[in-house]
Amino acid sequence: MRYKLFGKHTGLRVSELVLGTANFGTRWGHGAEAEEARRIFDAYADAGGNFIDTANGYQNGQSEEFLGDLLAGRRDDFVLATKYTVKTDANSGILVTGNSRQAMVSSVEASLKRLKTDRIDLYWAHVSDGVTPLEEIVRGFDDLVRAGKILYAGLSDFPAWRVARAATIAELRGAAPIAGLQVEHSLVERTTEQELLPAGHALGLGVVAFSPLGGGLLTGKYRKRNGEKGREEGLAGAGFQAENSPQRTAILDTLIAVAEEVGATPSEIAIAWVAAKGSLPIIGPRTLAQLENNLAAAKVTLSPEHVARLDKVSAVPPVFPYTVLNDPRIRDLYTGGKFGQIDAPAESVA
Repeated sequence: MRYKLFGKHTGLRVSELVLGTANFGTRWGHGAEAEEARRIFDAYADAGGNFIDTANGYQNGQSEEFLGDLLAGRRDDFVLATKYTVKTDANSGILVTGNSRQAMVSSVEASLKRLKTDRIDLYWAHVSDGVTPLEEIVRGFDDLVRAGKILYAGLSDFPAWRVARAATIAELRGAAPIAGLQVEHSLVERTTEQELLPAGHALGLGVVAFSPLGGGLLTGKYRKRNGEKGREEGLAGAGFQAENSPQRTAILDTLIAVAEEVGATPSEIAIAWVAAKGSLPIIGPRTLAQLENNLAAAKVTLSPEHVARLDKVSAVPPVFPYTVLNDPRIRDLYTGGKFGQIDAPAESVA
């Protein structure tokens, strides 16, 4: 497995595939028992993987508990990321949820205990609660960095404008930077490309993408109906994307065709496509067999023609202001008729 620097605000070297551990545990009624989780973890490590993603709420805290045991004796071999904001279990009340500084401090201490570690390498605000001022979130992260509780901070499931504001506040105040951005991105969820991905790359954030398989849709397994429940039923449909439109049927048809041409599985192609867009895909296997298939994506190189076919079939309609900004007539107006002669930067400019 190859390694990449995590964004432009860190020297952190992370593996190209992230191991998501929402399936470590069975308190949600669907997941991996401790021994299967260990097999998955060990195989990921043996393949060179070093980036682990969990959350206080995954399997009602059991995911973190499993990881606390799995990391024993090898903690420094991994970049450990977890999250706060949502309930850990049914006992989590109003003061330990949300983005507030109080919830942040309470959650980080509880996660440290479950993870059996003295630090969290990357701490995410799991979802935007829409009410906590970004100044409070940024200051809270900065205090935890200064206290040595966390090393880096990131935002998951936040609107692009809030991500940009948080990054700017941290920069101007000399606080610990917002280092990472976590988003959903796949062939069946490309709206992320409208604002979030350009913002993340322009601001120099390390971008990780969850659900690159569309909750299992892009494996093609739901067409086979082989008894595998997966996301469709096993987690009450959480994160599942159904084949419920002509476009999604066309996406899956094209994905399967490309996989046959490349000599890979649809899962491998779907994950490789996300990676080709500049993000670090989070793989979330429940079994060792799923992990092995997911890891094979690191060996897949998609041709420009294959990427173009997948891009075309999965394209989403543009939104304002890009309906205006990408209009050839407008481009002609703001470049003095020279748009086609200007060498633009490869990445978005903040």
